[in-house]
Amino acid sequence: MKIKTMAVLLLVLLLCAGSSIAQDVLSTTANIIAELEKLKLMDGRIQKLEETLTKVLSENEALKTEVRDSQNKLETVQKESQALKTLVQDSQSKIESLQKENEGKKVAFSAGLLDSGTGNSGPFSYYKTLEYKKVFSNIGNAYDSNTGIFTAPVRGVYYFRFYGHCHGGTTMAITLMKNGQSQCSVHSARPVSNSNGSNGVILILEIGDKIYTHLWKDTWVYDDPASYTSFSGFLIFPL
Repeated sequence: MKIKTMAVLLLVLLLCAGSSIAQDVLSTTANIIAELEKLKLMDGRIQKLEETLTKVLSENEALKTEVRDSQNKLETVQKESQALKTLVQDSQSKIESLQKENEGKKVAFSAGLLDSGTGNSGPFSYYKTLEYKKVFSNIGNAYDSNTGIFTAPVRGVYYFRFYGHCHGGTTMAITLMKNGQSQCSVHSARPVSNSNGSNGVILILEIGDKIYTHLWKDTWVYDDPASYTSFSGFLIFPL
């Protein structure tokens, strides 16, 4: 009897132990399965993160390339800007140099025939160099009112103009001369009333060339503030 009882007890203990072991195994298996599911989910997330990271790195590389291109363009623009600044500075220096150089080459004069401003000159029995005494301006002092002669101080292109005025019944004729050679003239032969004539010319002069006007022989001119018999000229630009 006692042996049977002991056997039963051992059997019960074995069943309990097996049940406990089974429960532990099942519990462990469930936990493993749960962890595996978590790992699968984590693996999916990691894959998405890797894809996102790859995309970000690709975009970042493209951005780096764009930044490098922009930097290269900026450096090119800066170099061109510096070159332009240098060119502007050089041009300004040249302009200032030319301005300083030309300061001493400003030449212009204007003069009326008579110092009094009113009266007649002529007639003469010879060609008379007219001496314009009433000087309005003489920049560069190239015109001599004592001789009526303009002497070119620099080689260049000049413009000259002269006016002649006469009364009715008289004859007026004036010629612009360059170193003894006739250049152009004005003429009025016995007009019914007062008459005026003017002429102008552009000339290339060398240093020392002389410009003046001749009153023809047996003619005369009249001078008054309303219509001066005058002579003027200026340097257009040096050569």
